Amino acid sequence: MKKVSTLAEVANYFHNGMTVMVGGFMGIGTPTALVQLLLDEQVSGITLISSDTAMVDRGVGRLVAGKRLRKIIASHIGTNPETGRQMIAGEVEVELVPQGTFAERIRCGGAGLGGFLTPTGVGTSVAEGKELLMVNGRHYLLEYPIRAEVALLKAHQADRAGNLIYRNSARNFNPMMALAADIVIAEVEEIVGIGALDPNAIVTPGILVDYLVCTGGA
Repeated sequence: MKKVSTLAEVANYFHNGMTVMVGGFMGIGTPTALVQLLLDEQVSGITLISSDTAMVDRGVGRLVAGKRLRKIIASHIGTNPETGRQMIAGEVEVELVPQGTFAERIRCGGAGLGGFLTPTGVGTSVAEGKELLMVNGRHYLLEYPIRAEVALLKAHQADRAGNLIYRNSARNFNPMMALAADIVIAEVEEIVGIGALDPNAIVTPGILVDYLVCTGGA
């Protein structure tokens, strides 16, 4: 399968009402060209799975500002006041998930697990509507996995087979999201030939990546 694609080609996988995971933390490691493509294609009613909503004019925050989201599953929204405004106004549904739980739910989605038990959130509003189990005298919440139709990732380098290398902290949530979506599209700064990457530096194997879009830049 040809993995190196154009923005126009990968736009075929975008549609109204889609569920999309987007890598990044506070905009670092977020695929900005792919986020812009969602805006350019006028995609709306999106369920966004992202660690946060960055800022109004940065990262996935631009999807919030453009009112393209139906639901947000994230760990925090405090750096983007527009997210809070829309949530209070009932314009978008927000599911806040403790960050460790958020990461583990995605990992479970990628590993094909049915869920996991965590003490995080017991006795708080996080526990509302969730099953509470006792194991060895301690209470745990049953948390379910998260998956998406499409994952949009950002990597530093890729080879033509789709193997990915990330740059420093821009790695963040990208590798785990590569496991938890039906279609994985990676925006990369550079594409090299097969065999040019140090195998020990590869984080996401190409078998997980469906399409590559090279945008250059930082």
